[in-house]
Amino acid sequence: MGLLAIGTPLDWPEAKEKASHVRKWGIEQLLAIWNNAKGKERDALLWGDEIEYLVVNFDDEQKEVKLSLRQADILEALASDPELLKQGGGVPDLARGPAKGGKTAPVFHPEFGRFMLEATPGAPWGIGFKDLLAVEGDMRWRREIAKQHMEANEFPITLTTFPRLGDRKSITPYYPPSGSKLRSQFLPDEIANPHIRFPTLAANIRARRGRKVELNVPVFHDEKTAKPFKDPTVDYDLHNWPEDDDVRNGAAKDDSIYMDAMAFGMGSCCLQITFQAKNIDEGRTMYDQLSPLGPILLALTAATPIYKGFLADTDVRWNQISGAVDDRTPEELGEKPLKNDRWRIPKSRYASNSTYIAQDPRLRSEYLDPDLVVDEEHKARLIEGGMDERLATHFAHLFIRDPIVVFSEDLEELDLNKADHFENLQSTNWQHMRFKPPPVGSDIGWRVEVRPMEIQITDFENAAFSVFVVLITRAILTFNLNFYLPIPRTTENMETAHRRDAVLNDKFHFRKDPLPRRSSSRAATTNGSTSAPPSTTGTPTPSRPSTPFGPVEDEYELMTVNEIINGQDSPGGFPGLIPLVEMYLDSLNVDVETRCELAQYLALIRGRADGSLWTAARWIRHFVRGHAKYEGDSVVNEEVSYDLVKAAERVTIHEARDGFGKEMFGRTRMQRNGVVG
Repeated sequence: MGLLAIGTPLDWPEAKEKASHVRKWGIEQLLAIWNNAKGKERDALLWGDEIEYLVVNFDDEQKEVKLSLRQADILEALASDPELLKQGGGVPDLARGPAKGGKTAPVFHPEFGRFMLEATPGAPWGIGFKDLLAVEGDMRWRREIAKQHMEANEFPITLTTFPRLGDRKSITPYYPPSGSKLRSQFLPDEIANPHIRFPTLAANIRARRGRKVELNVPVFHDEKTAKPFKDPTVDYDLHNWPEDDDVRNGAAKDDSIYMDAMAFGMGSCCLQITFQAKNIDEGRTMYDQLSPLGPILLALTAATPIYKGFLADTDVRWNQISGAVDDRTPEELGEKPLKNDRWRIPKSRYASNSTYIAQDPRLRSEYLDPDLVVDEEHKARLIEGGMDERLATHFAHLFIRDPIVVFSEDLEELDLNKADHFENLQSTNWQHMRFKPPPVGSDIGWRVEVRPMEIQITDFENAAFSVFVVLITRAILTFNLNFYLPIPRTTENMETAHRRDAVLNDKFHFRKDPLPRRSSSRAATTNGSTSAPPSTTGTPTPSRPSTPFGPVEDEYELMTVNEIINGQDSPGGFPGLIPLVEMYLDSLNVDVETRCELAQYLALIRGRADGSLWTAARWIRHFVRGHAKYEGDSVVNEEVSYDLVKAAERVTIHEARDGFGKEMFGRTRMQRNGVVG
């Protein structure tokens, strides 16, 4: 999360009147950034990771676990620690380059929930193997530092969601629900970070919608689950606010877990990776080529099978966050004819990507989203200001949204040496990939943020997925790989990733042939691709015969995650992302010791894909259903919740050294931890 602005926020009726004004100034600030930074070059690709924690409070005597709302106290303790200050902590700066010599203290940030912390490395990582192998230790160090600045009965757990968030009592200190901002019947306003941006964001999203956000997650029907299941926590008689009529008007659906506040989505934890590209072209390429991988990463990292004390029939968090910040009106949703609004908008402002942005001759028009909504006025202004049409389309799509939080002080004059109005729109379009221009007045370059992954229980797992994403990015850039897929298929894949055990049971649209074609000059012109790079090991790089463009539908097929990650067995089949990474490593002649260290991370990804290792979602579901106090009715009661979070803490600390949680870890990793079997 970036720096939080301070000012006087406008309530929605006033903010709505200023929305067009903010958008126009935001476009002018974007053009100023574009013209100043479009030629910016960096020496090398850098990257950083973001880890988010839930701060939980254990009462071991009473067998209770609650969310601790002490974020501010913990952050203050971290910020005033003289030892951390000596080690160079502070605001991370991608322009600095990797830390030299000793460790640089990590940086801790506030998040939406007062029960959350975010931690990033104190200096960015490089792409050298020394840096890749240091990531896990740094993640472990961050967690240790966070724990040292907490109370003895608190722990920074990396679960995506707290299993009983919204049960009206599992927070400490306690506050009653139904405050004036969230107007939730399950959560108090005090659960959100008190910085004025957050309650204003929640209140204005609700006000723009004209009703509370509406989340209905399908319940997991176990042997004794009622059919139809009616969420027993819903109070249909509540009359604190006009929005309490929502449930009486059908907001709470049968066979669903019902939630009614932004905190149910933005109170989720995730793992994010941000890359700084060498230049804008490299950044645009990364954005496009990593986009089709987003749903696969989401399915591999699935970790969210519980909401509000009930087992869900989904495994990931994405749609719940999407619904939690969905500010679309009934007209924009297509529930009413357009009268007061400009467009029908197909997606929430938190959604999968709807654009490609690279100037790549392989990018066919058939790959683009036919339902893309664009503000043509802003697009024309960006093109007039010198931006190419493809990137102008991307930003003009983001600018169909209204700014949700507007500070009155920012409306006094347009400052082209700032980016506040641009970031107002950019930072509240939460897509699974984000393209980030350089900050004004900084040496930081063009960046790409990878956003779909769920947080993992252990530092080993989070490091494994971070390293894997870095390596596949290097393979993409080194071998000029092509993963282009029609955007509607990626949108469909994101939905598929939500299904229970999708990583094992479902298939995803994926490009058949990512490798460049060795071609005649005519074929090269037709296909817009380049020759495969020569191998430095003496082994020819795989290549396929060149063919002219045919139907787009012939370029992709439905594949299992195992086929996408580990490859297809059939001749000429998809090579697999892990084999492509290994091909990249082969091209560098990596030493045996480093290969062995990297192999443990790749083994985790392989195992998740082929089913030999469990996702956290599968492990959590199995734990709950096997608990002595679980009654087979989908209810995760307080005792089961306590034992589950304790079990996650145990796995975090021991990483199956005691054999517990071994289903999530590979044999190689367990042996490295001194565990046989």
